[in-house]
This record gives sequence, C-alpha cells and structure tokens, in this order.
Amino acid sequence: MPGEPQADCLFCKIVEGHIPATIVRESDTTVAFRDINPQAPTHVLVIPKVHYENAAALAAAEPVIAADVLREAQTVADEEKLESYRIVFNTGAGAGQTVWHAHAHVLGGRGLAWPPG
Repeated sequence: MPGEPQADCLFCKIVEGHIPATIVRESDTTVAFRDINPQAPTHVLVIPKVHYENAAALAAAEPVIAADVLREAQTVADEEKLESYRIVFNTGAGAGQTVWHAHAHVLGGRGLAWPPG
C-alpha cells in the first residue's frame, strides 16, 4: 500500500534501521545518507520515511513531505558547504531509477556538466 513500508525495499530497510547507512541527517519525515556508489565528491540521498515509488507519486500523495525532502536537500548542501550543487530525482528505469522508493540525489563538490548523461 502506498505510504507504508515495503518488506522488499532497500530504502525502507534503511529507514527502519535494518540495513546500515552513513546517515548525515534525519528529520521526522526524512533520512539523508551517503550514496554507496558516489558520482561526485558529495553524493547524499534524501529519502522520505514513507514509501512512494517515485517523486511524482510522493508529491501527489504527500506534498508536505515532498517539500520536506527538498528542504532537507538544501540543508545537506549547506552543511556540506556546497556553493553549487544539483538535486536529481530519477523517475523510471529509463531515467536511471534503480530503487523504487522516492529519493533525491544531492550532488556537488565538482563541476557538473549539462546536459547530464
């Protein structure tokens, strides 16, 4: 059911503390942790504690929590002292989404070309 933890979801297991992660921030509604396969010197994932398949589904069902994800992404960037950074939401396999739990990538610490890959 949308919003409920999914037994087969890696990120739900991180939220529940069943899988370790290098957590950099946690709020009432989000968890932020370092990506295990970083694509930039700073690569932090910000996830909602509720389970939705992607950012669009999260925004439609829980707009306040979607805003919390963005607010936490900004706080991560501030705490990491990033002057420039990118926030990325991948939606669908063709866009590179590999974990079906909404999440934002906060990338920075190097130049980021446009257009991306």
